[in-house]
Amino acid sequence: METLTGLLKHIAVKFPDRRAVSVSGKFDITHSRLNELIDHAASSLVSAGVKPNDVVALTFPNTIEYLIMFLAVIRVRATAAPLNQAYTVDEFEFYLSDSESKLLLTAKEGNEAAESAASKIGIRHVTASLQDAASRVLLSTDSELTSSEPVENIVNDPSDVALFLHTSGTTSRPKGVPLTQRNLYSSVNNIKSVYKLTEFDSTVIVLPLFHVHGLLAGLLSSLGAGAAVTLPAAGRFSATTFWLDMIKYNATWYTAVPTIHQIILDRHLAKPEPVYPKLRFIRSCSASLAPSILARLEEAFGAPVLEAYAMTEATHLMCSNPLPEDGPHIPGSVGKPVGQEMAILDESGVEQKAGANGEVCIRGPNVTSGYKNNPEANKAAFLFGWFHTGDIGFFDSDGYLHLVGRIKELINRGGEKISPIEVDAVLLSHPDVAQAVCFGVPDEKYGEEINCAVIPREGSNLDEEEVSRFCKKNLAAFKVPKKVFITDSVPKTATGKIQRRIVAEHFLTRISTAKVPKFGA
Repeated sequence: METLTGLLKHIAVKFPDRRAVSVSGKFDITHSRLNELIDHAASSLVSAGVKPNDVVALTFPNTIEYLIMFLAVIRVRATAAPLNQAYTVDEFEFYLSDSESKLLLTAKEGNEAAESAASKIGIRHVTASLQDAASRVLLSTDSELTSSEPVENIVNDPSDVALFLHTSGTTSRPKGVPLTQRNLYSSVNNIKSVYKLTEFDSTVIVLPLFHVHGLLAGLLSSLGAGAAVTLPAAGRFSATTFWLDMIKYNATWYTAVPTIHQIILDRHLAKPEPVYPKLRFIRSCSASLAPSILARLEEAFGAPVLEAYAMTEATHLMCSNPLPEDGPHIPGSVGKPVGQEMAILDESGVEQKAGANGEVCIRGPNVTSGYKNNPEANKAAFLFGWFHTGDIGFFDSDGYLHLVGRIKELINRGGEKISPIEVDAVLLSHPDVAQAVCFGVPDEKYGEEINCAVIPREGSNLDEEEVSRFCKKNLAAFKVPKKVFITDSVPKTATGKIQRRIVAEHFLTRISTAKVPKFGA
């Protein structure tokens, strides 16, 4: 069994009557029922003309229809390409074209921008809807179920490309990442193993399921363990309903990006719930979580916060801090490698000893075999027999990985290399700072200089001078931001990640167009 599809079929037999998915406030679906719904939807896709190796684009909120159709697409040996609902027509056109999609699947309500892009490049559009737990997913296709090959006869192969995603494009044009059934199966097992997920676990989906973090860590790993997931009624994260769902559906853990952890923490401080569920752990991934925020989360919710390290090309998980019974979790570290080999290499491919910085490199069954139609990127990424992540880090003497920053995000101030993650952590340790991000900007004297944007905690009177004083007290002089922006928001991706390049562009643009460079105060 080296396919995700095979694993989920096994789970449906092993735990037929256990809850698999709940749509908050509406209905529950067991693992056996979910398997039936997937097989029926898969038959509908075959009848609609979907063939093995076809790419099917899906753009949905976090709904039961999306979950079923995603798994039905990969069930028929086709490739699922989830897309952000909020894309513009031009963005949809790029992603649909680059993935070579043959079909666009949306919710019954449709998506005007996606449909417009699909129509422009000649891609068929089909909607999917599920009325209730006793119904089946209905597709808006004229095709009746035909006598084509029954889905029971379709056997998934570990080499089938099941998922096609794009890198976030923080430093260049987004690159297409094909991930196989084996990649998905390996990653799900890695996640299950390190967090000891079982049929007794339950989580609420916080992150968008078009992104590898929410899809693999939240959804597929839970289903692959026989555990349960809850989809919020609105189809997206809501701080207002989050804890209500966590309590109602007996959640034992959740995973999120640091921005959402901060939203959850801020709501707790402003309007605490009368009771919180007893959680086994809280997981943080996709960006660096400052040690001060980690400590506040643990104090507020009485659960260990485990920081992890992941990327699309690794089918999500690469490293994680362990559960308390398996070892200490080290604030500021992303933990130990999980399920693959990892090395710190210098520019010549020489492995570095503990404590020495270098590029984080990986290899294993969860790692993509290469970017789609991009030989230049593949040549750069797969050197010395390793996949190169583009991240700089080091192992400590206990084998825990510490990240310093992205190769292209390190700030070079007159030859002094500054880790933006380190400065972020200091800024976030200030009691009146809710969110903070530092970034490099061009400088005539030093080549690059460091700036930062700070969102004050509600009700505080934090100003630029206080931030500067705090930094001078806690950082070497060359690491102190030259300019501080007090603001009420910073640009984020659809998954809540902060991209330093975009933040830098945003504030540099504001400088050039504003008379007084104090934003959002």
